[in-house]
Amino acid sequence: MSEPLTDPGPSTPDDSDWTWVLTRPCSDCGFDAQGVDVADAPALLRDAGQRYAVALGRDDVRTRPAEGVWSPLEYVCHVRDVCDVMRGRLEQILDGGGALVTLANWDQDATALERQYWRSDPDVVRREVTTAFEAAATAYARPSGTQWEWPALRSNGSQFTTRTLTLYFLHDIRHHLWDVTA
Repeated sequence: MSEPLTDPGPSTPDDSDWTWVLTRPCSDCGFDAQGVDVADAPALLRDAGQRYAVALGRDDVRTRPAEGVWSPLEYVCHVRDVCDVMRGRLEQILDGGGALVTLANWDQDATALERQYWRSDPDVVRREVTTAFEAAATAYARPSGTQWEWPALRSNGSQFTTRTLTLYFLHDIRHHLWDVTA
């Protein structure tokens, strides 16, 4: 019989505006938006999905490396949800037909608490993350031509196009791979 799960408490909220990664390389994970072709997004997402699924098999999958820092399991739950949110945002832009759309706010920290990421079953999450990455990869294969320049506005006022949203999303996925050293 396994030991009961203990709530590790909230993670340290990340309220940073990461849009700067669109104009300069990330000093942590090395992502450089200038060197990424958005047409590669589906392949990059599928590869990342496999890497996250493997990370769920780690012995320390539930262990937080420091107080307030998510465990690998919690990060994988987060990226699963990021895939769904970013797929939805892309679909909203494409459904807008080129008109400016406003993207709803998403509170990642509230979602982590509400869904109790720390309690998740790694085997269930493995299936969910694989499905989420495949759905995102399929969606991000859809844009073509001028659709890459269709506009969107995030709730905090940050302006995006389909292209920059894709790069922003790819950074998030790559950065969290760095976080879990996968």
